[in-house]
Amino acid sequence: MIAPSLDLRPILIGDLLKLRPLTGDDFEKLYEVASDPLIWDLHPFPRHEREAFTEFFKAALESKSGMIVIDQKTQSIIGTSRFYNLQSDHVYIGYTFLARSHWGGKYNRELKALMLGHVFKTLKRVFFDIGETNLRSRRAIEKVGANFVKLQTLKGKPYTLYAIDKETFLGRPL
Repeated sequence: MIAPSLDLRPILIGDLLKLRPLTGDDFEKLYEVASDPLIWDLHPFPRHEREAFTEFFKAALESKSGMIVIDQKTQSIIGTSRFYNLQSDHVYIGYTFLARSHWGGKYNRELKALMLGHVFKTLKRVFFDIGETNLRSRRAIEKVGANFVKLQTLKGKPYTLYAIDKETFLGRPL
């Protein structure tokens, strides 16, 4: 199998957001966002406490695919996402969170549109693992056009698997 040439550390720029690769220097500003417990109220693995966030951040750095989400207007860090489990025809997008000040649709839609647009230059499909009870994230990914695939268990917790393919994304207005 030939490994795809997907750049896992792109710089992506939209009207509202800029995404750039995560660096070690981003820890404190990203933790300021992540320390809000309400961000994690539906998540199976809350990361608002410093120890849990430190583990999450270290894994994001080690993945070499973590992205920082920056509000274009204020130039402030408002969240993160990453690519993972890269295969010959698909990749996963996840580990995403945004500051509550940026909830409500348009920021998440642009974040996913930027990442999906980047992926679909090279690959055919994207998957998303979302905690079964995280209805907010499940509805948000459905609005982007992803479809439920199956229930699964990850790290002992119930998760859902969603997918979107290139043709669905390209044919759908965001």
